[in-house]
This record gives sequence, structure tokens and C-alpha cells, in this order.
Amino acid sequence: MNTQSKIAEIEAAQLRSAASNLPEFPDFRVGDTIRVHYVVERNGDKTTTQVFQGVVIKRHRAGARSTFTVRKISFKIGVERIFLSHSPNIAKIELVSRGIVRRARLYYLRGLEGKAARIRDQKDI
Repeated sequence: MNTQSKIAEIEAAQLRSAASNLPEFPDFRVGDTIRVHYVVERNGDKTTTQVFQGVVIKRHRAGARSTFTVRKISFKIGVERIFLSHSPNIAKIELVSRGIVRRARLYYLRGLEGKAARIRDQKDI
């Protein structure tokens, strides 16, 4: 019995698709600024939505294990958060602006601050 095919079947059932009741995401890439609405449970049945807005610095595409990392500057401190792409806790993702970058991973932003950490937008061209 081939375990890889069984794993692939299970992961395909877990993916966020048109057949599921989860909303679809806009097509975003590394360098784009997005706003992620994340549902957080508080004290049992109460839920609140947190909004995390920042630049996508990394995308890891691995089926059901796909993730993306968003970075923002909060009170002069860099904050990064990793989100699971197919998580049911993500209510929606809004695309704020498209960035123009020439790298697949924007780790160099960690060492920059202020105006040096800006990314060119499509509207700037």
C-alpha cells in the first residue's frame, strides 16, 4: 500500500476550495501588503476578529501545510506572524496594495527600518 497517495488524498480533502464553505482568498504574492482577519476564541463560545496588516515576506506552498508570513512594524518593533493558508480561523484576506520585488523571500527587510524598508507599489511606476 502506497502511503504517499493516502496522504495526498487526505490533504486534498483539507484544502480550501470552492466545494468547501470557507471563503476564497485573493491572489497575493510576496511583496504585497495584505490585511488578514483572524478569528480568535475567547472564553468558550465568544469569538473576536483580529486584523493583522503587513507585507508578505514569504510563502510556503505545500498543499494542506501551506503557510505565508506577514511582517509589520508595531511601535518601532518588527512583528512577524505565520498563518496557515487553509486554516478555518482566517475569516478573510484583503489585498491592500501590490508590491514590486525581485526576490522570493524578503528576509532583508528585517535589517532595515524607516524609509529604507519601503517596497515599491505598482501605482508608483
